[in-house]
Amino acid sequence: MTERSFEGKLALKYNRSRKNLRRDVGKAISDYSMIEDGDLVMVCLSGGKDSYTMLDILMSLQKSAPISFQIKVVNLDQKQPGFPAKVLPNYLSKLGLNFDIIEKDTYSIVTEKVPESKTYCGLCSRLRRGILYNHAVAIGATKIALGHHRDDIVETLFLNMFYGGKLKSMPPKLLSDDKRNVVIRPMAYCKEKEISLYASLAGFPIIPCNLCGSQENLKRNVIKEMVQKWDKEEPGRIETIFRSIANVQLSQLADRTLFPFHELRKTKSESEVLSLLKVD
Repeated sequence: MTERSFEGKLALKYNRSRKNLRRDVGKAISDYSMIEDGDLVMVCLSGGKDSYTMLDILMSLQKSAPISFQIKVVNLDQKQPGFPAKVLPNYLSKLGLNFDIIEKDTYSIVTEKVPESKTYCGLCSRLRRGILYNHAVAIGATKIALGHHRDDIVETLFLNMFYGGKLKSMPPKLLSDDKRNVVIRPMAYCKEKEISLYASLAGFPIIPCNLCGSQENLKRNVIKEMVQKWDKEEPGRIETIFRSIANVQLSQLADRTLFPFHELRKTKSESEVLSLLKVD
């Protein structure tokens, strides 16, 4: 194979992957009315494959969308030791994007407050969320875009079921508890495999998370391995599980606060039903 033909195949893979992601992101945005005309979307960029891909696809859609919206990229530098602070500013500057780098030493807080035997993710995510929510209000952002994808949503469903006793996940669109922010997940329909492929082909300067990523036996990792094993044994299972999240039948579950089970009564006799149906 010549170098030119090899490059041609890579370009074909890149374009096909980008087309798939644009389709899925566009459909999610449309289905959940994620972005509206005049929106200022604060895109949270962590330096991982998911957020890079989200930014790239949103920029692409911005050029062809029938509505006008602005993008403001925000990165939270949590002061983890060894974090390459210049990577994201250099990348975003080359793209000519409007961006903010927020510097907050949450690393010290997390490592001080969380025992070594516990995972950092819970406290780390709460601190990060609070900082980003406040910044969104300060800059007047109307939407906060996070890079969670379909697999993240499915894994979170089982995390909450197995370890929290709740049937909940991460919705594609969310009003924050304090009602100040609307959070959107434009990649809710995207497969992690597709995102990984695209990020590799695009050559994004990935920055790994060395805080929680270095911890062993994370519950999410256990769930991820379980779900991936299911999908390997029966391809398409992740997609089926995700569809079930969007197809909830409350009367077939058991939450008394969401469905009026106490009001259910037998109201018609068989003869009355037949009469209504005009059956002789």
